[in-house]
Amino acid sequence: MTVQPRSSAWPADRVAEARVVIADVAHHSDLLIRLACNVLAQHGETPAERADAQRLLVVVDARRPVRRAQREDQGRSAR
Repeated sequence: MTVQPRSSAWPADRVAEARVVIADVAHHSDLLIRLACNVLAQHGETPAERADAQRLLVVVDARRPVRRAQREDQGRSAR
């Protein structure tokens, strides 16, 4: 196991990637959006950025059951 030195660019790179995902949520999976929100909620530069990421995470989590219900309904109508 390799330990990353604290002075590495790793956190800054992950935050930058998370911002790219959030900026284009329509083209990314919910899983990737959740990961990006978690990164920004923990490591965002400003309190506003962290709060926005937490709000988006709530929205993404709230729409998941609707999609599952829609798939189940489509499966029932196909029978």
